[in-house]
Amino acid sequence: MFDKTTHSFMEKKNSVFIGTSLDGYIADKDGGLDWLDMIPNPDGESMGYYEFTANIDALVMGRTTFETVVGFDVEWPYTKPVFVLSNTMDSIPTSHEAKAFLVKGPLTDVLEQIHQKGYHHLYIDGGATIQSFLREDLIDEIIITTIPILLGGGHSLFGVLTKPLNFELVESKVFLNQLTCRHYRRKRHG
Repeated sequence: MFDKTTHSFMEKKNSVFIGTSLDGYIADKDGGLDWLDMIPNPDGESMGYYEFTANIDALVMGRTTFETVVGFDVEWPYTKPVFVLSNTMDSIPTSHEAKAFLVKGPLTDVLEQIHQKGYHHLYIDGGATIQSFLREDLIDEIIITTIPILLGGGHSLFGVLTKPLNFELVESKVFLNQLTCRHYRRKRHG
């Protein structure tokens, strides 16, 4: 078992695991996600999600993603702590106080607060949050599963960057004979 108090030397890593359309959208024009399930998955294939989440310490998501997940008619899907990045929320709803924690401020300060709590391998989720982390070059790996649909608009995974960020392909897999999953690692020089 991992003891967070004695592993302060642990590698810090920020990872993305997300599904996109062929044209790079993570939600349709109305914010809908139904298209993510368009390929039948009768055996409940996790497509690497459970293996991925087994290796993270906590999640960092934006307010919109948090509110979307809270709005699903299902039990809270996360077993790890969830840090909600928002400069507009005042508090986490009482129904989720023990499950989610509000964090505010510059990303480097937020990360330092989370790391001081002993969480080092973070799952970064939500379009605006991922884009913010990318703009500050704080993403270490991206795992993208592409669903074979063109949405023609919606919420884009990627936004404008001030400089190119090089990644290298670690692995590529096909799930359900339709979905391509590509694992990229940030290629840093120096």
